[in-house]
Amino acid sequence: MTRANRAQHGLVELAALLRDGRLTSRAAVEESLARIEETQPTLNAFRRVRAEAALGEAEDADRRLVAGERLPLLGVPVAIKDDTELTGEPTAFGCAGAFPPAREDGEVVRRLRAAGAVIVGKTNTPEIGQWAFTEGRGFGATRNPWDLDRTPGGSSGGAAAAVAAGLVPAAVGSDGAGSVRIPAAWTHLVGIKPQRGRISAWPEPEPFHGLTVFGPLARTVADAALLLDVAAGSAPGDTHRPTPQAFLPAARRDPGRLRIGLSFHTAFAIHPLRLDPEIRAATLELAETLARSGHEVVEIDPRYGLVGPAQLPRALAGIRAWARRVPDPALLDPRTRTNIRRGALLDGPLLRLARAAERPLQRRIGAVFDGVDVLLTPTTAAPPPRIGATDGLGSGAMDRAMITTCPYAWPWNVVGWPGVNVPAGFTASGLPIGCQLLGPYASEARLISLAAQLEADRRWDLLRPPAHLGR
Repeated sequence: MTRANRAQHGLVELAALLRDGRLTSRAAVEESLARIEETQPTLNAFRRVRAEAALGEAEDADRRLVAGERLPLLGVPVAIKDDTELTGEPTAFGCAGAFPPAREDGEVVRRLRAAGAVIVGKTNTPEIGQWAFTEGRGFGATRNPWDLDRTPGGSSGGAAAAVAAGLVPAAVGSDGAGSVRIPAAWTHLVGIKPQRGRISAWPEPEPFHGLTVFGPLARTVADAALLLDVAAGSAPGDTHRPTPQAFLPAARRDPGRLRIGLSFHTAFAIHPLRLDPEIRAATLELAETLARSGHEVVEIDPRYGLVGPAQLPRALAGIRAWARRVPDPALLDPRTRTNIRRGALLDGPLLRLARAAERPLQRRIGAVFDGVDVLLTPTTAAPPPRIGATDGLGSGAMDRAMITTCPYAWPWNVVGWPGVNVPAGFTASGLPIGCQLLGPYASEARLISLAAQLEADRRWDLLRPPAHLGR
């Protein structure tokens, strides 16, 4: 089997090959590590690679497979984002400096290991996950496999680049304002932001005051659903505990006839927003695909209200809290230091007001689901920017650039409800476009079924980035 062919295997397929004895975990992990090494000078997807440990775990997985043990991901290589605790590895979350190694696994890592997965490394992310691109003084720039001059997005940009380029079949990212869905849109992936609490973030009981959740990135809906099944579950100290569900079966069943709302409306912003016409056209084409599949598609807009003031204090207070772990704050980006100061001003009473606004906003925004089952919107307002496009921007200009480029994803982090990015085509210059399927509380299964139906029709899973990554 050639290297190029192995890079095509998804999570479900690779797990089956290992289970059936047609491939060894050692070979699969060696291939993943070779691809990482080959592409690191160009993509720069990984912050940490644990080659020796991963090969040892692969050999152990092969012994267990030969002995007849069967687990969902036994021997399968996967990656995690560098905001996640992994025993023996530092958790730098995009920051420069000498961070201490973690003393124990986070709950999501514990669940991945319990399913038999081999974690080959930790992927790049911007400083404390703040930005919709993955560049930083701690690690350089991560590049988009579809166009090496472009960002893969952020903050789960390293994870998205790794999956899109076939370095791993799937990865776990995190989403605090679109940080799974945005890079999924810009790298032609399925990215699931699950219901808040679906995947435990322990030892954090509620990261970024409830904004941030872990979620899967994969090339197919079934792969993302399988990783969600494996990673989902609560730890004893978690604040949120949605009722357990099984998601891979949802990827294999018909969603039924749904009423789908189409919206280009965004939450209020002080900066003028402009939707790229190619993204608008791709969203309309996806709506037409849904209509041909028998769904009723109607134009409808959520009433977002003052959702912004409910987001900003939680985000900035979360940045300030995480920054206390940084060993040398002088190494932080000046814009990060500005956000830390802003977080100090918005902590306390303003943060409590922001949290108190969540329930009224859920009622206000959720009223849209009295009329539709699912909401369809663009994931971003623009294609992926060029590497370095935000170099030299101050904090205010950076905020403006992100708000105008990515206005669609973040309100769903405030209410805590699920969303799924699905590939929606390409610009004329070959840059990926994504759209969101959004739902009310704990509606992941419905979104996954609908996404799988779209995938069967549009077959986005057959398309891969150009084979130019090793140069």
